[in-house]
Formats: sequence, C-alpha cells, structure tokens
Amino acid sequence: MKIAIAADHGGYELKEKIKEYLESIYANDKDVEILDIGTDSDASVDYPMYGKKCAEKVASGQAQKGIVICGTGIGISIAANKVKGIRCALCTNEKMAEMSRKHNDANMLALGGRITDPDTALRIVDVWLKTNFEGGRHKRRVDMLDCI
Repeated sequence: MKIAIAADHGGYELKEKIKEYLESIYANDKDVEILDIGTDSDASVDYPMYGKKCAEKVASGQAQKGIVICGTGIGISIAANKVKGIRCALCTNEKMAEMSRKHNDANMLALGGRITDPDTALRIVDVWLKTNFEGGRHKRRVDMLDCI
C-alpha cells in the first residue's frame, strides 16, 4: 500500500510528525510506502495545490490512501474533494475517522495542523488506517457519491 501525504505551511509540522510515525510503524513492512508530496518547510504556500497533488496520486491509483493537512484541514479537504474519485474526510477525533472509513470508504484523511494536537492526530491516523469499509448498504451510498 502506498500512502501519499501532503500539507501546506500550516500543516507542515504535523505532516512531518505523521510521516515519521508512519515510517517507524511500517519500517519492516516492504509493502507500505509513504509518498511525501510536500511542502518541505513552513514557508507560506497555497493549500489547494497540495490538496490537489495528493488527491491526484490517490485518484490515479499511484497511492491507495492520502493524508492532507492545512491549518484547519478545511481548505485542503475541499481542494482534495474537487478531484473526481476522492472522498476526503476531515476528522477531528477517532470516532469520525472510524466512521469515515466504515460508512464512507474515505480514501483520504484531512487534519488541521493548528487545531489538532499531534498525539490526537496520530490516534486518528491509526484508527483511519486500520478501519475497513463495511460495504453493504453503505456501498450503494458511496457509489452515489462517486457519481456526483
């Protein structure tokens, strides 16, 4: 599995912590690769560009999942959701992360680097990555989303 991760300047610090965490937990798993799409510093950049770049990696199949981070997570999630085939969920707690996967088959996770503390963010990422889509009645609804 390839996991793409991107952030603007407001999410840069949290992106680096999440990337380091993911690289450590998947260090011995050669089937998992973390793709850092940028940004590479806390210098001001435009979040739509990074949300779009990460979403395109997921939509094209170059990555199976994506994580995007800006100051609040709002703008970058909007940008990611503009890409056809993307279901990016902004999650502020573990329950939202769980349900975004179980019921919405979210293929991208958005976080707020200025509003979500790192420990909470890592727990959200863990739950989001470990939770599977339930399918069933939810598949019909996800199919409806994909047709919009």
